Amino acid sequence: MMISLRLAVFTLVGALMILTVGALDPAPARADSCWNHNGSVMRLKANGNQRFFYYENPRSGIQAVGVKPGTLLFDGVNSGDYYSGTARVFSKGCAPLEYAVKGPVTRPNGQIVITMTGKRKVWKNCNPTKQKAKDTLVFTYMGNC
Repeated sequence: MMISLRLAVFTLVGALMILTVGALDPAPARADSCWNHNGSVMRLKANGNQRFFYYENPRSGIQAVGVKPGTLLFDGVNSGDYYSGTARVFSKGCAPLEYAVKGPVTRPNGQIVITMTGKRKVWKNCNPTKQKAKDTLVFTYMGNC
């Protein structure tokens, strides 16, 4: 009886430890979810391993250059916890400038964050210059839209 009681206590303590550790991990992000990007609310859509970030509620500064709800910012793929694909930069009166980005999904302080970087041409008056700029896109998971 003493051995089975110890086994039951050990099993219960082990189960509580597993539950506690699981509670510390952030919940996985849903494929149709909302994310913060530079003060804009973005909607993440998925189709298999393909990923798309659309503006759901663009901040006023980006609206001033023509971005509206439904504008595509990123399309690419998710491989494990790593995103890669094409991002866009917007300028008033110009077509979106596309450039390659890539980066990991991380979980700092219980949040889910996607950080992608890439180099792009610098444009002036809708024409490319010889300059390049490094861009970093940060998306922080907000939950369901």
